[in-house]
Parts: sequence; C-alpha cells; structure tokens
Amino acid sequence: MEYRVIKNNDVFLMTDRHGDAVGGDSPNGLYMRDTRFLSRLELKLNGKRPVLLSSAADDNYVAAFRLTNEHMEENGELRLWRESVEIVRERFIYNDVLYENVSMTNFSTRTVAFELEVRLDADFADMFLVRGFQPSERLGRITARETDRRHWRAEYVGCDGIRKETVVAWDAEADEANENGEVRFAVTLAPAEAKRIRFTVTPSIDGAKPAVAEPDKALAELRKSYEQWRNGKTKVASDNPVLDSLFERGVRDLQALLSDFGYGPFPVAGLPWYAVPFGRDSLIAALQMLPLDPATAKGTLRMMAAWQGEETNPWKDEQPGKILHELRSGELSKSGQVPFAPYYGSIDSTPLFVLLAAEYAHWTGDLETVRELMPNIERALEWIDSYGDRDGDGFVEYYQESSKGIANQGWKDSADSVVHEDGSFAAAPIALVEVQGYVYQAKSRLAPIAERLGLPELARRLAEEAERLKQSFDRAFWMEDERFYAIALDADKRQVRSVTSNPGHLLMSGILSEERAKAVADRLIAPDMFSGYGIRTMSRLSTGYNPMSYHDGSVWPHDNSLILLGLSRLGFVSAAAALAGALIRAAEKFEYHRLPELFCGYDDSLGYPVSYPVACSPQAWAAGTSVVLIQAMLGLEADAPAGRLTLRPWLPEGVNRLTAADIPVGRGHLSVELTRTREDSQVEVRILANTSGCRIETAEPARAKED
Repeated sequence: MEYRVIKNNDVFLMTDRHGDAVGGDSPNGLYMRDTRFLSRLELKLNGKRPVLLSSAADDNYVAAFRLTNEHMEENGELRLWRESVEIVRERFIYNDVLYENVSMTNFSTRTVAFELEVRLDADFADMFLVRGFQPSERLGRITARETDRRHWRAEYVGCDGIRKETVVAWDAEADEANENGEVRFAVTLAPAEAKRIRFTVTPSIDGAKPAVAEPDKALAELRKSYEQWRNGKTKVASDNPVLDSLFERGVRDLQALLSDFGYGPFPVAGLPWYAVPFGRDSLIAALQMLPLDPATAKGTLRMMAAWQGEETNPWKDEQPGKILHELRSGELSKSGQVPFAPYYGSIDSTPLFVLLAAEYAHWTGDLETVRELMPNIERALEWIDSYGDRDGDGFVEYYQESSKGIANQGWKDSADSVVHEDGSFAAAPIALVEVQGYVYQAKSRLAPIAERLGLPELARRLAEEAERLKQSFDRAFWMEDERFYAIALDADKRQVRSVTSNPGHLLMSGILSEERAKAVADRLIAPDMFSGYGIRTMSRLSTGYNPMSYHDGSVWPHDNSLILLGLSRLGFVSAAAALAGALIRAAEKFEYHRLPELFCGYDDSLGYPVSYPVACSPQAWAAGTSVVLIQAMLGLEADAPAGRLTLRPWLPEGVNRLTAADIPVGRGHLSVELTRTREDSQVEVRILANTSGCRIETAEPARAKED
C-alpha cells in the first residue's frame, strides 16, 4: 500500500509512506465530513526530505514513521553527516483532533545543528473535487490565513455559506513562521540528546471546535476505548497463523471504520474515498458482522431508517420508502451541485435493509428492535413492490433519473459492468439477478418474524410473494446452455448473458432449487471463474472479461464472502473449502494480511495476487470477509426466536484446529472448538460454552449434494 491512513470516528488522515501530505494534485490530507481540512503536512530537514526507514499504520488509529537525514554538504563543507539524526513521527486522532509528535535524536558523536521545517496548507477541497469532479458553480474562498510562532490558522467560507477552519498549534516556539504555512525551527542536539515538538491539528465547522486534550492522556484514552471494544468481541485461534492474522486484521479494520451518526455504531464504506454512510456497503458489512457485533446491525438499521426516502425527487433518485445509497456532507452536496445529500440511486439498498432486519432478528432474537423498525420495513416493502417494480413483472429494476446520478445501480456500478455477449452495454431498466435473490431472502426470512410479532397477514403475504418470485425467477434468468444464470434482464426483458459472480449471491438466499444451486456452485469454482485466489467477477470466457477491470474480471472479497455463506449453508463443502483456502492464500500476500476492496483476477500461477491500483484499504465489507470465513467454517446458522442454533462444521486445507470464542448470538455467547480428525478428515465439534439460550443442533454438512 502506497499510502498510510488512520481514522477515528469522523476524521481521517491519509499521507504517503513518509508521513507527508505534499499538496498540489496529491489526494492526501486530513479529512472531516467530506472536506480536506489539511492539504499539506510536510516535514523537511535543512530543506530536504528525510530518508524513510520504516512506516506503519497497522493499528488504524496510530501511525509511526521513522526517518533519517541524507548526507549534506554545502560549498564543500559538511553540514550534516548521513544518518546522524533519527526523526520519529508518531500520530493519532482522538475526538476529531490530530496529534503528532516529532522526536529528533542525535546518534552522532558530535553536536549537530539543523533546521526543521514543517510546511502546512489547507485548501478545504470537497472530496468530489479531490477525486476529479468539475464543479458547475463557483466555489467558496479562503477568507483568512494567519500565524504566529505558536500556531497557524486558515479559514474558508463555502458557497453553501458554511464556515470551516483549521488550526495547527505546536508546543515549542518557532524561529520563523509565515501565513503561507512555512514553519521553521532551529534545532541543536548534543550527542545522544533528543528533543520533541508536539503538534495538534484542529478542524472545525461553523465554530464548533473539538477540545484539545493533553496528548499522552488522549492517546491513553484512545487505546483504552479500542481495547474495551475488542475485549467484548469474538476471539479466534487456529493452527493457521495467516487465518488468525486475517481475522484480527479484519476486526481491527471494522472497528476503525465504525462511526456514530446519532443512531449507534455504523460502518462507513472504506478509506480513503468512502468514509461516509453508504447503503449497500454498510448494510452488507453489518450483515457480515452479526457473528462479531450485532449492535452494529442495530445501529445501521436505525441510521438507514432515519434517512429513508420521503418524497419523489428525480434529482436524488429518491422515492418514498427507498433506502439511501450514499450520504455526503461536503460543499458540493450542501450547495446542490451534486445530488448526494443524500442520494438514493441504489437498487439493492432497500431489499438489503429488510434482509438485514430479518437476519438480525434471527441472530439475536431481538424482536423489539424489529417491531420499532416495522413502519420503516413496511415502507421499504412497499417501495420494492411499487417503485422497484414499475412495470409489474415481479422483478425489481433500476433506472437512473438524476442527471448527475449513477447509471448502473447495483453493487457493480461501473458503466461497463452489465454487458451483453456482443459487447454492448445493457439498456435500463435493468433487473439484476442478485437483487431478486435479496428480495426473496428478505421476504422469506421476515415472514416468520412477522408471525412472531403478531402480524399474521403480513407474514402470509410475504411468504406468498416470495414463492411467486421463486417460481417466475428461473424462467426469466436461467441460461440452459450455460447451466448458469444471466447477470440481468435488460429493458426489453432480454437476458444479459455474461457469466458473472452475481448469481453466486443467490446461494445464500434460498431461491434456488438443489439442482440449480449445484450447477451454480460448480461453475463458480470452474477455472474460468475461479482464479485460485478467489472467484472472479466475470468469467474469462465472457466477452467483457478484463482481469484489470473494476467489475469485469477482478476479485472482490466481499462478493466471495456472500458466495461462501451460501456454499456453506447449502453444504457444498468442497467448493466452500476451496474458496476459503483461496482467500487465506490471497491475504497472506497483502500488507498486514488485509484483504483490500478488490484485486485483479489473474490466475494464481503467478504466485501472488495482483493489486488493483486504486482499491480502498481498509474497506468495510472486505474486512467483514474475515468474520464470514469463521461463520462459514462453523456452519453457524441462528434461529434465536425459536431457540435454535445449527452447526455444520468444516475446515479448509491448512486448517486443522479452530476455536471461536465469545460469539454473540441469541441472549448470550457461544464458544466452539473444531478439530479435524486424522483418521477420516472429519471435523469434530466441542462446545466450550453456550449462554445463548438456544439449543445446539450439530449436523454433518450435506456432502451428498456434491456427488
């Protein structure tokens, strides 16, 4: 990864590997609420960039950079011998304030003198501008830049009328500082002497300034909050160190990506571009996190309900009952130059909202939260059946109405992601295959919950609607010659006959017959779809295949995780084990054993997964894949309202022992140990603890389905 990023709640800082944000065209900087509050944070020694020794941001909330000086001579005279001075930059974010310590140590045998320069700037750029968007109107302006020897300040008033401010302060008097953000310190160090300068960066909006704390106390409180959160969550230990590291990395990334917008913990989509509420990403991440932290699902549902569509607004692709796609709060959104405050152009967020509510109830037994959300759920169901299916054919379709909205409104939202065999792009309205599975799963899983809530008519209607969808679905989407499902139906109800990963999501939904499910599972792990590091988004035999593309041949971990849930649920153990092993092997090759948003779809014969150049990392639903891996291996399914848990365990090659402790489910927790027996490679289960209030049914995976 060519950048380093740390985040806490609503603020994140992205820099290069040296720890610098250098301004200009670089996207690096300190961001809060879709605005870059610091575009330049650059350190120089005698006017030159220090030499990088090491850098790390593996804790997500703390980053450290170790640097030294290059050899410096001037007019034939020695200024500073190479590697004389060690510079360590340590930084963290706490309560919306960035803290940075710059420590300097003289490791030479002589007294050294040098100039330490810090260069600062704040452009207050909207995230859309950083990503290359061209504004349609004039933007705001910098209204003040001022400095003294202890601080530097910049102020901006946007075209939306909102005032924003950045204040940088330091605890040692500078020898020189100017309004352009050039701050210089004359430093003298005796042999073995060390000095430290502490900086704080405080962003604020309309005068609401966060409080600056004593740095050591702030860091201690920050570490304590992370440790407390982690201590109450699922623990995993196995005989495979990569799996253990992958799981722990995923959990830490998910924790870092949690924010609270007033409704409880909520996973933003990913860093750096999507540190915002995001419909499908946040809902899927919350679904993945059920075996880790069900409270996140609860917070996510409440947040989505609070922003549910209220009116018909083509500019925002909004209709009553629809669940948002993306919520931005920067200048361009606030001034109406882009329709993202919020934007509703997503076909899958609304069924995923209902699906998550149903699965949350099954996992936790918390029917009261679902009762509280039932008005929002019923409005979402109304949207699915009306605006989602405007032509009344029983399938949910999308069509872009906003002039600055998104054309393809499923999770594969790039312009070239829904492509016919002849290479032409499908015309909207488009009915995506996986969305029909989400609708089926949402309705069929909500039906028994509605029954328990005393809503028998709703329960009956949902069950009947799900069954009608199941009956009509195969006739419309099945491609007999491919023994697979089309990715979509286009505006003329023609099948879009690309072979893609999208039908893999159907495996978890229950919409498929056993025969068709087996055909889907077989094709997903065939060589044209399975790279050895995961399942590709598109078959390499399909017209649009490109292993370097965003959606037409790449590998997305979250996509694979939903497929893995289905494979495990249906008992396709060989395919599930192959896929789990592939993801573990891929993680082994990435920094921190972190699965990125996506990577290229090249075959594993290369010996390593090929990185996608602009993948977000960390990304919430990629991080959530690590949790799904454990749930899938346990074969853990919950029906907490009925007081029942089911385990159908299996282990992939390279994993012979797995312990998952303190899994939150039902009214308490479950701890389980899996061990592969040497005699017949079967998996033995030992229940270590069960306070869930549910009885446990342990069964062999249905291997017969693979015969």
